[in-house]
Amino acid sequence: MSLVVFTELGFYCPQADVYIDPLRKVSRAIVTHAHSDHARPGMGHYLCESSGVEILKLRLGKGISVQGLAYGETIYMNGVEIALFPAGHVPGSAQVRLSYLGEVWVISGDYKTVADGLSPAFESVQCHHFVTESTFGLPIFHWRPQMEVFHDMNTWWQRNAENGFTSIMLGYSLGKAQRIMKYLDRNIGDVICHSAIADANMALESSGFTFGSWTEAGKAVVDFSSDSLSRSLLICPPNALNGPLMQQIGKHSVANCSGWMAVRKSKNWGGVDEGFVLSDHADWPQLIDAVSASGAEHVYVTHGFTEVFSRYLTENLSLQAEVVRVGHWNRTEE
Repeated sequence: MSLVVFTELGFYCPQADVYIDPLRKVSRAIVTHAHSDHARPGMGHYLCESSGVEILKLRLGKGISVQGLAYGETIYMNGVEIALFPAGHVPGSAQVRLSYLGEVWVISGDYKTVADGLSPAFESVQCHHFVTESTFGLPIFHWRPQMEVFHDMNTWWQRNAENGFTSIMLGYSLGKAQRIMKYLDRNIGDVICHSAIADANMALESSGFTFGSWTEAGKAVVDFSSDSLSRSLLICPPNALNGPLMQQIGKHSVANCSGWMAVRKSKNWGGVDEGFVLSDHADWPQLIDAVSASGAEHVYVTHGFTEVFSRYLTENLSLQAEVVRVGHWNRTEE
């Protein structure tokens, strides 16, 4: 039997009797990161990277049974050697390496190979079998250097401040929001965070991450309807766009921060005024680099543009690549 099999519950290692990012309740789960499409409630016991423990508790409940494992540290489950390596996706994200009787698998979870200065940089791990995502697995996706994007963000913020508009940036509460915060120019004004982002910030800061100064929206001493907010930048999750907090703010400009802005018109996309192309997932060149660097002979392509990317690996890199569908993937955070 293969070391890892694909089941309706998720990726399963029979020898170790453990699932990776299972979709439904199991007794033991290794979680690649705390986004809700990978970390689900109800597992008997969780294993994750050490710096991701507190954010996992925030999202799944303080009472969960969870063990943290540092990058590169190894444990054994019924003879299977298990180690976690940086995935570079969001804080606490990890690739899972399983090794048994000379057979090595790496399940990447979500990843990007370009270091962002926030999460530990992606580390290539040699293996025979590599499970890769393909969220942006089309040749059209090529990310600009992130510092160019952050320069554009700060320019947009400065322009809004000069014109008396409060800047509102949309970004997912785990990973994207903190990455944005780390590179904002605090000389322009104050950074205020939606409560969902504030909760994630505090959990991550308790694990050693830093994002610069910020204030929680519910605790900011400011009249949201007055001009005093015009030099501030408010970071909110996308689902807060039509929420009550937005209704309190006077003149404002809204920007969305997403990899999907690369294929949609920035203006008027989802009711926003500006768009910035910034993703926590690998673009097309990064995906190819990651697969090639793994040295894997067998590649399994999951959630995303699976057919296109799998075909490219087979026809252009002469790899044994195939599409794998495990249960029903529901991507919620990119």
